[in-house]
Amino acid sequence: TGVQTCALPISLLVLSGAVVGTIVGLTGVGGGSLMTPILVLVFGFHPVAAVGTDLLYAAVTKSTGSLIHGFSRNIDWRIVGLLAAGSVPAVVITLLTVSALGITGNSAARTTNIALGIALLITATLLVFRKTILSWRPVRGEPSPRREVSMTVATGAVLGTLVSLTSVGAGAVGVTALLLLYPALPVVRIVGTDIAHAVPLTAAAGFGHWWIGNVNFVLLGSLLAGSIPGIMVGSYFATRVPERVLRILLATVLVLVAAKLIFS
Repeated sequence: TGVQTCALPISLLVLSGAVVGTIVGLTGVGGGSLMTPILVLVFGFHPVAAVGTDLLYAAVTKSTGSLIHGFSRNIDWRIVGLLAAGSVPAVVITLLTVSALGITGNSAARTTNIALGIALLITATLLVFRKTILSWRPVRGEPSPRREVSMTVATGAVLGTLVSLTSVGAGAVGVTALLLLYPALPVVRIVGTDIAHAVPLTAAAGFGHWWIGNVNFVLLGSLLAGSIPGIMVGSYFATRVPERVLRILLATVLVLVAAKLIFS
């Protein structure tokens, strides 16, 4: 079945939750991109249980992170609202379709992983060489507000579909999209905004999987015991790490995640 009892040392799961939580707090990336592969490839959990449990894990973990980033004024709530306007309805539609048709998404997992890996490699390149690349771009004035709104809502819809099926994308693809849509925003503000949007997104998808029966609550509790303090530490230091260091760290994490997605 998708839900199994964990016979592994609880301490290893708690440690994994802490490490991933810290990375999420610093970079906004890692909730699904790192945790789901760890649960499946390292601990041997069934992919269905890993996806459903990881989504609720991400919702609770990123709620803590968004509080820290919110107190530090690192969240653009307008962007969060626009993303959620697309992502939450997409989650509902996707999960209703999955439930009605019995689709698990496993047949398309390999293609999705490769596409996500390529997107992350491109993002890592943009992070490291963003100033140089932007200096080559012709100046065309401010983007159209209407186009900016529609692109942000559409991005949310894509994220909602991806996350519902694979649990991957709330952080990795979300950060990628925000970097491209809002290049003038500081990285730490992009990270905070992405973490805040991931809360309603992963909560909606996680509760949907719980309703279907794809959540392991023993596993969930073990991961949260490590991730909540981890993301508090990561979010705290995200405001104190120089932007260049944060940019390189984020690029490194994205390359590692991309390698895991492409070659796993």
